[in-house]
Amino acid sequence: MATTKMIRVGIIGAAGYTGGEAIRLLINHSEAELVWAVSSSSAGKPLSSVHTDLEGQCSMAFAAEPNWEVIDVLFLCVGHGDARKYLEATSLPERVKIIDLSQDYRIEPNTEDFVYGLTEQNREAIRGAQKIANPGCFATAMQLALLPLASAGLIHSDVNISAITGSTGAGQSLSQTSHFSWRENNISVYKAFTHQHLREVKQMIARSGANGEVDINFVPYRGDFTRGILASVYTKFDGTIDDARALYERYYEGHPFTSVAASNVALKQVVNTNKCLLHLEVHEGKLLIVSAIDNLLKGASGQAVENMNLMFGLEQTAGLKLKPQAF
Repeated sequence: MATTKMIRVGIIGAAGYTGGEAIRLLINHSEAELVWAVSSSSAGKPLSSVHTDLEGQCSMAFAAEPNWEVIDVLFLCVGHGDARKYLEATSLPERVKIIDLSQDYRIEPNTEDFVYGLTEQNREAIRGAQKIANPGCFATAMQLALLPLASAGLIHSDVNISAITGSTGAGQSLSQTSHFSWRENNISVYKAFTHQHLREVKQMIARSGANGEVDINFVPYRGDFTRGILASVYTKFDGTIDDARALYERYYEGHPFTSVAASNVALKQVVNTNKCLLHLEVHEGKLLIVSAIDNLLKGASGQAVENMNLMFGLEQTAGLKLKPQAF
């Protein structure tokens, strides 16, 4: 049953990409209220001075310090490694729920009392959670491609993954490979076989009851666009395409944001939404799963709002009924 009062939200690290996306979602959420948004680098400035898409829509300014007494939930949108340091140095009221968008509490045994926030796997645990470790963007796309197979005990051989992400996946701080002059008309491989999100995928497969460790060969690419992840995942599969579709459609029945598409999928179908679209093909004993998400929404802030909705007894889709741009 939905709560009768507005959920009061605070954001730490509100000047970054994930903080900005959380702001955009929360100011349009009918059952949540953004109370403050802290940024040490932009304190006192209007939110729209950094997030220019808010011009004319939001008059709030960045706060210099949090006020714990006026919020129900904290979105922690700081860098990897900084979330744990912040929480260890800060005394929050026990009643304030936490959704951490960094990787600091995702991987066992360092999860403490955080629940891993992949709604398609942990929805019931999330409903009763006080603290959520929001999944990584690549990890979300890959896990949603593999969850039905893993849950059915059907991953018996190597999993091979290639995935490309937009420049926002690198965060807002500039580096050589995030400059326009480097990204434009350019694609490159990075962190081949070593990307940190592999640990989340392997953890999911282990939790699903796989016998032995599965080798996952993951090659990520930097794309010459701003938003979205398109992943191609394949592994050995003994069934038919009808078997695969039945398995995936049955698993995701009742999960509002992940669905199986009959035709091949493209990034424009998911960018600016909280959707994950999957497409399945069987080729000579191999199952190919194409997975598409928006890295900043289903892969970050949209999934965080989804988790918030569940934690406070709201409809899972509240504030997230977003339509992509077709052209």
